[in-house]
Amino acid sequence: PCDFGPQDKLGFDPLDATGEFIVSTRVRVGRSHEGYPFPPVSTDEQRKDMENKTIAALNTLEGELKGKYYSLETMTPEENQQLIDDHFMFKNDDKMLGDAGGYNGWPKARGIFFNDNKTFLCWINEEDHLRFISMQKGGDVGEVYKRLVSAIKQLEKKLTFAYSKRHGYLTFCPTNLGTTLRASVHIKVPKLAKNEEVLNKICADNKLQPRGIHGEHTESVGGVYDISNKRRLGLTEYQAMQEMYNGIKEIIQAEKNAK
Repeated sequence: PCDFGPQDKLGFDPLDATGEFIVSTRVRVGRSHEGYPFPPVSTDEQRKDMENKTIAALNTLEGELKGKYYSLETMTPEENQQLIDDHFMFKNDDKMLGDAGGYNGWPKARGIFFNDNKTFLCWINEEDHLRFISMQKGGDVGEVYKRLVSAIKQLEKKLTFAYSKRHGYLTFCPTNLGTTLRASVHIKVPKLAKNEEVLNKICADNKLQPRGIHGEHTESVGGVYDISNKRRLGLTEYQAMQEMYNGIKEIIQAEKNAK
């Protein structure tokens, strides 16, 4: 069952108060609308229907979550590229997703919602019907996580998400089933970058996945890695966050101790 943990006492103190190591923190989940097929077999009409429902729900968000929706159909190429460069926007260049039909009807009924601070985003009709993302500079994991949980809890009152007692939240890619939660940091560890064996061991021990900052199958540049929790299924959202938090804490300590 879904368990986001005690929001008033999560135990996630800022990991890197001086800002020496953690560049940014990001937590995302995927969701599918109940009663609608996954992207490859969704029709343009179904995608449009999901887009409209989602925008209506997102427009009810208030406070720091309040934002605006930008459609991929009406966006200029320059606006689109700027959002990609800022790590906000999704692209249609993943060969495996394309071969699986994930880009059918592109760019119809696809777009991005974000709040004024660009710390809360929602991708509509990318790999999943919905991706909710909370992100900001620095290492305040608790703040990033709380923002995401707050948004999900508000949106759950307006939208019905596909859920199975056995598999958790249902997503197009089986690797995301369960919590669908990926919590990551971009972290600068130049000493450990020279000794990746140590870094890889800490990651393996803590069930973390290291990769380059430009996504899966990319190398680290300048000692900066994207490190995230590996497990999505068989644990709660709160446990997944704890695994990531404790592992990153250990990595920072190892970097400080490295000669």
